[in-house]
Amino acid sequence: MPAEGFEVVETGRGRVAGVAEGGALCFRGIPYAASPVGALRFAPPRPHAGWSGVREAAKAGPSVPQAASRLERVQGRRAPDWDEAGSLSVNVFTPRRAVRDGAGRAVLVWWHGGGFTSGSGGWDWYDGARLAALGDIVVVTANYRLGPLGYLHLPEIGAANLGFQDQVAVLRWVGDNIAAFGGDPGRVTVGGQSAGAYSSLMLALDAATGPLVAQVLLQSGPFGLAPQDPEEAAERAEDYLRLLGIALRADHLALLSAVPVGRLLEAYGALSARLAAPGKAAPPMYPVLGAPGLARTFQQAHAGGGLRGKPLLIGTTRDEATAFCGFNPRIQQLTEPEALDLLTAQVGPHAAPDLYRRHAAGPTPAEVFTAIQTDNLFVDGSLAIADRHAAGGDATYVYRFDHAPAEDPHRLGATHCAELPYLFGTFDAYPDSPVLVGADNRRSALSREFATALAQFVATGTAEGWSPHVPGAAGIRHFG
Repeated sequence: MPAEGFEVVETGRGRVAGVAEGGALCFRGIPYAASPVGALRFAPPRPHAGWSGVREAAKAGPSVPQAASRLERVQGRRAPDWDEAGSLSVNVFTPRRAVRDGAGRAVLVWWHGGGFTSGSGGWDWYDGARLAALGDIVVVTANYRLGPLGYLHLPEIGAANLGFQDQVAVLRWVGDNIAAFGGDPGRVTVGGQSAGAYSSLMLALDAATGPLVAQVLLQSGPFGLAPQDPEEAAERAEDYLRLLGIALRADHLALLSAVPVGRLLEAYGALSARLAAPGKAAPPMYPVLGAPGLARTFQQAHAGGGLRGKPLLIGTTRDEATAFCGFNPRIQQLTEPEALDLLTAQVGPHAAPDLYRRHAAGPTPAEVFTAIQTDNLFVDGSLAIADRHAAGGDATYVYRFDHAPAEDPHRLGATHCAELPYLFGTFDAYPDSPVLVGADNRRSALSREFATALAQFVATGTAEGWSPHVPGAAGIRHFG
């Protein structure tokens, strides 16, 4: 028998011992694939060899290698915890009675954001214990390779949307193992925030993984960002190799496998700095069109029925882009002509003036530009997805998270990532976050309302008291 407070579960690679916390059992740091080290650094995920005995699963595994995120200014700083070895792991949070009562609960596989460059499913920001207990669902979070390790485009050595291929491996791990944790592999919702929402839509629309997905939850997806063009991705790869001093060599794989991982991150940081521009959202490397998971654009795959029959819940925060623009002095000091010049570069000379006029209620050019970025990158694409899905007769629910911090010295409002502590109930994990500054007597109630609504969708595919979305009609549920 397991020790008091622990529970042992049998997976396909060995037994794991989770720990009881509150109303949930938590199994952290379970390998779903072999460590991406040496010759496996730029290879598709390979099966883990397994282990003997009982593996302790009380602590999350390390993050995948990454530099600090620019969103640390919004969410708070994190001490680096990355290591290539052991980084491809999952975390499972399940109601205490779920592993024994045979009920087969709905499952949420939730992906962290971070611009395909940073983040970890093992961070306490995204601890799923409270959500699992509140909603009586099984919550799974996971790591996937990021930055150059996940999205360097060198298909000739097998490096093509490797971060997405890691996510596929997680989804298949869930299908093979989640019943042992009390989950139903036939009732899987894929969900996530920001880059995690982008990934969730890829998984739901892809012909190979779509059948594994029953429902879709998309939070603040940057759907205004088109997949990376393969020619641009190839150019970025060449630029990156030049920075590493191994450009245009036939033995890319061997050379890249030997480079210290810190050097890989430094070169990626240099490439990012070279390409940075005010209002530019795309990282140097992210999911590439034509590579695994993106045979077609989202629009083409959706129009072809890729989401048909899958209930969808999709939403944004009210002031998404303040997280990116609010701390950028070049944007904050924009004059109107400068703002129009930036918009012209993004949308063309004919659309820019009209777009600016339609948002000109803001008191400063910076606020007008920021509002436009919120719509262009997040809101318009999300509503287009919702409209198309609802028009096809599928259950569709749309929300907007409006709650701003009690004190808001940076004028962030309800910014990108603001809803995350409310979903997971992990407020103590954000001690330095400006989105939680000031006393807020609504925090607990709003967290319960928001988390309950999303968990109910995962459990049932519906949202009680929440009108389904109708294209062109007011049907957005506001939180906060």
